[in-house]
Amino acid sequence: MLYRNMLKPLLFRMDAEKAHHLTIDGLHTASTIPGVNSLLEGLYGVKQTAALESTLWGIHFANPIGLAAGLDKNAKAVAGFSNLGFGFMEVGTVTPKPQAGNELPRLFRLPEDTALINRMGFNNVGIDVMAKHLEQTAKRTIPVAVNIGKNKLTPNEHAEDDYRACITRLYTYGDFFVVNISSPNTPDLRSLQHGDDLSRLLAAVQDEMKLQHQKHGGAAKPVLVKIAPDLGTDEITYMVQTIVASGVSGIIASNTTISREGLTHRHKGEAGGLSGKPLTERSTQLIHTLYELTEGKMPIIGSGGVFTAQHAYDKICAGASLVEIYTALIYEGPSLVRRLNEGLQQLLHRDGFANITEAVGSAHRHR
Repeated sequence: MLYRNMLKPLLFRMDAEKAHHLTIDGLHTASTIPGVNSLLEGLYGVKQTAALESTLWGIHFANPIGLAAGLDKNAKAVAGFSNLGFGFMEVGTVTPKPQAGNELPRLFRLPEDTALINRMGFNNVGIDVMAKHLEQTAKRTIPVAVNIGKNKLTPNEHAEDDYRACITRLYTYGDFFVVNISSPNTPDLRSLQHGDDLSRLLAAVQDEMKLQHQKHGGAAKPVLVKIAPDLGTDEITYMVQTIVASGVSGIIASNTTISREGLTHRHKGEAGGLSGKPLTERSTQLIHTLYELTEGKMPIIGSGGVFTAQHAYDKICAGASLVEIYTALIYEGPSLVRRLNEGLQQLLHRDGFANITEAVGSAHRHR
């Protein structure tokens, strides 16, 4: 109620990107004030329940609802977001060198479509400052994934150097890593999803992860690949074959879309990636396809248009082990995380599942 009646009207009167920065800076500052983290947890925290717990890649997830990359680009508000009930979160996308991103304005709300369009262009502070932010974060309470990309000026033939640099600098800070090759806002980035480019990039990423594991010890850390929703059937099939052959640990489906089908808002013609409700069905269908192509053997994180517990549940039944939100958080506020978790528990109980893992891919078993 606080968000819907007071904060959201205030934030939505502001420029979208200014509101974004105000939120991140506010959460960062709030988390440094004694007592505020406990207050946030009391207001928005999610009661832990065995039904929603899972373990993937040796990492424990208290619940399946995570924060997608793009909101906390610089890992500035990890402590704040950790107290809002999330089961995990992604930070980034980060690139080796700091970069300003694309020209303003570059973030647009489409309220009639319950969507956002962004063409941020990997604006971030770079790996050294992100490392500092993660170092300064108090003891972690949820797993944190580091989403990595290449600098705009790095040609694709040298992209692997940028991904290696990100892993080398941030390996000790991430619980797992996400290779972003699917943002529509960095020129030619999406071409890394195809053919030999993808095979070569993932081989380099896997090699660097192995080197860092040998250097630092401990459990090996997983790497996931984040893909676009705008791929044809043949493209998806070939890409999945390459991803599986590379030995990476999982797939995130999906990034934003360049489609504008069905939009009504005046901003629908803006360039960039579209997120929110228009992506709900498209990303769920992609999860179905990925689950079938991988025969359910590769964990999938579902992302795109999750506004209700049913949306999250549909993605889980389609084959997602975990689910991420971003745009819905902006439209619905932080209480959404609790509502999603409570709704998921009810849906699991209704269908006779004792634990979330039993529901993963269940739509395929009932076909």
